[in-house]
Amino acid sequence: MIELRGVTKLYRTDRIETVALEDLDLTIGYGEFVAVMGPSGCGKSTLLNLMGLLDEPTRGSVAVGGRPITFGSDAALARLRNESIGFVFQSFHLVPDLTVLDNVEIPLLYRKGTASERRRTALAAIERVGLASRAHHLPSQLSGGQQQRAAVARAIVGKPRLLLADEPTGNLDSRMGDEILALLQGLNADGATVVMVTHDTRLADSAHRIVRLFDGRQVQ
Repeated sequence: MIELRGVTKLYRTDRIETVALEDLDLTIGYGEFVAVMGPSGCGKSTLLNLMGLLDEPTRGSVAVGGRPITFGSDAALARLRNESIGFVFQSFHLVPDLTVLDNVEIPLLYRKGTASERRRTALAAIERVGLASRAHHLPSQLSGGQQQRAAVARAIVGKPRLLLADEPTGNLDSRMGDEILALLQGLNADGATVVMVTHDTRLADSAHRIVRLFDGRQVQ
């Protein structure tokens, strides 16, 4: 599903060069559920950004679905992200003045289809995460766990093959965190490949395997 070969990511300023990832080789197979762990600043979010084609490696190559990625065309990358990759963030990133339904529908606006088709598809995703009764609520009217469920619905509405979750339970209590984990596990059981960054060992232990990073290098 994802292959990174010899990937290095450097961030440069006039005075300093920071190595976020160094000479990383990593393969994520179709249908895997992989947890990424490591201390703050070790490169976890950088890795997720590279997998999600939000950033370009300084050196090395990235392939998604067996397709080598060329980072020259922003339009082509945006289309590939929209068609194949879903993102779930710690801070939800819901648009505050849009309803849950409107938030979930956003990725579909960049695809062909009628307004009624988009609505039906968005409502199905909302129902999948157990929020059907909150479809017309604003984010401010939801609990933290409900907001994260809405964010998951938005991530999966386009039926992506790859779901990237960056600390998806970090702002939730343990009960809500367990609910989000169960939701991700269910999506994985339905065929989605899931890569989850987490600091929680208990959550990571539920994944198929754990990738550990330290100072930009994979240590396990």
